[in-house]
Amino acid sequence: MALLDGTTQTNQPPVQVSDDAAGYYTLGAPLVDPVAPTGPIKDRWTNRKFENRLVNPANRRKLDIIIVGTGLAGGAAAATLGEAGYNVKSFCYQDSPRRAHSIAAQGGINAAKNYKEDGDSVHRLFYDTVKGGDYRARENNVYRLAEVSANIIDQCVAQGVPFAREYGGLLDNRSFGGVQVSRTFYARGQTGQQLLIGAYQAMERQVAAGTVEQFTRHEMLELIVADGKARGIIARDLVTGEVSTHLADVVVLASGGYGNVFYLSTNAMGSNVTAAWRAHRKGAYMANPCYTQIHPTCIPVSGDHQSKLTLMSESLRNDGRIWVPKNPEDAEKDPRDIPEEDRDYYLERIYPAFGNLVPRDIASRAAKYQCDAGKGVGPAVREVDEEGNEKFVRRGVYLDFAEAIERFGLDGVKEKYDNLFDMYARITGENPYETPMRIYPAVHYVMGGLWVDYHLQSNVEGLFVTGEANFSDHGANRLGASALMQGLADGYFVLPNTIRDYLADGPFEKIDESHPDVVAARTETEERINKFLSIGGTRSADSFHKELGRIMWEYCGMERTETGLKKAIGLIQDLKKEFWSNLKVLGTADTLNQSLEKAGRVADFIELGELMCIDALNRRESCGGHFRAESQTEDGEALRHDDEFAYVAAWEFGGEDGQPVLHKEDLIYTAIEMKQRSYK
Repeated sequence: MALLDGTTQTNQPPVQVSDDAAGYYTLGAPLVDPVAPTGPIKDRWTNRKFENRLVNPANRRKLDIIIVGTGLAGGAAAATLGEAGYNVKSFCYQDSPRRAHSIAAQGGINAAKNYKEDGDSVHRLFYDTVKGGDYRARENNVYRLAEVSANIIDQCVAQGVPFAREYGGLLDNRSFGGVQVSRTFYARGQTGQQLLIGAYQAMERQVAAGTVEQFTRHEMLELIVADGKARGIIARDLVTGEVSTHLADVVVLASGGYGNVFYLSTNAMGSNVTAAWRAHRKGAYMANPCYTQIHPTCIPVSGDHQSKLTLMSESLRNDGRIWVPKNPEDAEKDPRDIPEEDRDYYLERIYPAFGNLVPRDIASRAAKYQCDAGKGVGPAVREVDEEGNEKFVRRGVYLDFAEAIERFGLDGVKEKYDNLFDMYARITGENPYETPMRIYPAVHYVMGGLWVDYHLQSNVEGLFVTGEANFSDHGANRLGASALMQGLADGYFVLPNTIRDYLADGPFEKIDESHPDVVAARTETEERINKFLSIGGTRSADSFHKELGRIMWEYCGMERTETGLKKAIGLIQDLKKEFWSNLKVLGTADTLNQSLEKAGRVADFIELGELMCIDALNRRESCGGHFRAESQTEDGEALRHDDEFAYVAAWEFGGEDGQPVLHKEDLIYTAIEMKQRSYK
């Protein structure tokens, strides 16, 4: 692997020839990041921080910032910008910022510290991330992420985050998928929770200081774009039902991902796309929406009664071994009764260089293939194929810790993973210390999101997007332990250094609630709420959501085809028509009303689902988490087509009855060479 400095272009712009999605979209003008830096890649972020203009302390007190979301990206941004002296309004729909979904992250956070002296570096973290994303991420953003990563650990240790330590007191590391070094810092299986407490206490300090005003149980329902710039939001108090207008000089969305479009996912039940989707409808481009991450280690679906799934940390793949019975007839046996010679440790067999630590997309598809071949374990669940035929399939593989317990002892395994094992036992009623865990892939994260430039500003002036809500850092597949890294990098270090260049033009002309664009945004919001309540149909929002999720999982899940995606688009369009004619929302708007909340979120999910399928249909290649059955190697691996699809697909809202407009941002590399991924 040659070390390139970023001064020589290594690939040519793509030219798309295939057009599977013809008739479903309109082609728009090409897209270019207007603030992308050039020069040696190691100097780009350092130079940009110096080039960006400053805002003097007296002017900061005159500038207002709205931040939607209080997870790692939003909480860190609120704390940092409040500390800098800006006036910050922080919004979350939860009853406390500490309930943001970042709290659910388990395994760890990556950083290029090289504490293990195993060959890690900023450039290797950059390389692993671009390769893990199947060469569909921007190199500028990824290198900055790798460069900033080391600062995150120092910041969090200073806050008191209790990272695991070795016997001598040094911070410990472990490995995650897609890498051959140990760079993941962790706090047992509670890393997200501990990091969020660190960001939360930093933000609460600013709340006490008066620089951050906190709005809990408030859901953003509309973006205010006045005179072409993002200038505020319309929010609804989820307890009283009051709709309120909030104005500012700039808006930051840190509202997380949209994995719940699949209904069943590892996301919190309240996680939704509404903040991002309302911004999209106001002009913000949605980039690469079809890039969905399916996490390989989740507790399998057990029946139609479920409303969410549970993640089992990727860190378990450090010491657990994944296998299935070689003989399908052994699926019903107690796994302890299946002899070693009748077990297939398929990841170790197929990918000897990485074994059980291959990237998530590869491990997930491999599990699916084993179950499709009849080697799955656990209860059989009902499925419906593209022709509508019903079948029952065992969707589970074993994650076995018998060897780890023999190597480390029971206490050694408990020290690393006890809370994860306890969670598994409570949910399944099985003891994972005695019998292997059963796991299967589930929707976990999305790499797609609102399009942003190098400064994290969307194409709507004054609208910045951070964390999972944007698309910028992970390409077509995120490596494990990189979500926390991106969230904190954006919140603590990137956004504060880029948003100031925009705010340096302030103080801005003030607008009030009588501005025509503000009035229009509030009127649209209130009319939409009234529409939900007045339809008077027979179906709940949950029933529509569940049906949408089944369509998305069947046709836009782990494996996608042209035929299936076109069928899905038709089904979603029919579902949308029925939603707006047969929805039933009980209660009123002037009080706590979860049915009303869900109606708004599901309406946005339905529109998003259609765009995801169109995006997947257009991209006739397999890359990362996007796997088109028409584009695979002889041994079933993803086959990219860089000559056609080495671009970011940024979609513009085409209007209520119009087609989405596709803008392509070519991915040009100067510090890395594109290759077909291999983890064998």
